[in-house]
Amino acid sequence: MCDNGVLIALGGNLPSPKGTSAQTLVAALALLRDEGLTLRAVSRFYRSPAFPAGSGPDYVNACAVLDGGGDAAAVLAALHRVEARLGRVRGQRWGARLIDLDLLAMGQAVLPDPATQAEWRALPLDAQMKRAPETLILPHPRLSERAFVLIPLAEIAPQWCHPATGQSVSQMLAALPKVEKAALVPFVAPFGGEQRLSSPD
Repeated sequence: MCDNGVLIALGGNLPSPKGTSAQTLVAALALLRDEGLTLRAVSRFYRSPAFPAGSGPDYVNACAVLDGGGDAAAVLAALHRVEARLGRVRGQRWGARLIDLDLLAMGQAVLPDPATQAEWRALPLDAQMKRAPETLILPHPRLSERAFVLIPLAEIAPQWCHPATGQSVSQMLAALPKVEKAALVPFVAPFGGEQRLSSPD
């Protein structure tokens, strides 16, 4: 269980000053420590196809459970600082990027309120691609739809339950189409072996 932890997703599909996407994710995890965030657990790295299809190279994705960092706004600001230190410039929505750090959830917090969170969770795909929320939405409204988030998250926080739907990570993952889950494969890093930096307690 990680009801009191900070859940984040990491991803990238472009090289950065730190090297390959996998090396950039490793660098991001180190920089999170500099921001006062303690790594409780990190999943393996996975390779996943870019979305929308054909929009760029395959991604390298992972998830982590963190402790510390203050409130949700402070944690989000820390994630954005790490992205900036690694060279990210925010531009096209859902475009190729060298690093993406998404705040998925903070324990059982629902932000900014249950009605707004539910509205964004129900947003149709075409609207998702055009609109961005003006405030932080937690849990992340697309959390239950993304195999590239749920597969690594299930390694380190399978029993975390969505506070609005009551579904666990394992249940959300089981509900996804098999073809989406099959598209993810553990990433073998060029510097050797499947990338796993730590294990859950």
